Amino acid sequence: MSRDPAVTSRIMAAVHNRDTKPEIALRRALWQRGLRYRVRTKVHGKPDIVFPRARVAVFVDGDFWHGNAWRIRGLPTFESQFERIENSQFWRDKITANMARDTEVTASLTAEGWQVYRVFESRLVDELGGAASEIEALVRQPRPVKSSGSGTTAGRTGGACGALG
Repeated sequence: MSRDPAVTSRIMAAVHNRDTKPEIALRRALWQRGLRYRVRTKVHGKPDIVFPRARVAVFVDGDFWHGNAWRIRGLPTFESQFERIENSQFWRDKITANMARDTEVTASLTAEGWQVYRVFESRLVDELGGAASEIEALVRQPRPVKSSGSGTTAGRTGGACGALG
């Protein structure tokens, strides 16, 4: 059974890449905790939420697009979610490439001194408060002070906070 390309195009055009309901809920929870952030930045990988002073980048990853849908649906493996769909190799390759890009972006930002926090949308539905608390802890943790020849300057020696989701 094949779908009209115009219908597929209309469906895909409706998929948001930012300002999703879980992302907005997380932003609202962080704002209520007194955390101020940026949402449209030029930071590598286009994080959904950025705390520039703390050098924390937050990514809200959609479960399907970032390879977590099989867990939510109770399927035995990542591969099993593609067994009954048309063009399964295309989708398998696309989602695998997204996951590889996520890994590359996390490594790149970590190397630049950022702490990266990744959370799946499904976790925000179930544990919004827990995710917000973890982000708050990252943002509010004391920054190490680096010594320089003429005095001291505050700097960030970030590490990576792995995918929590």
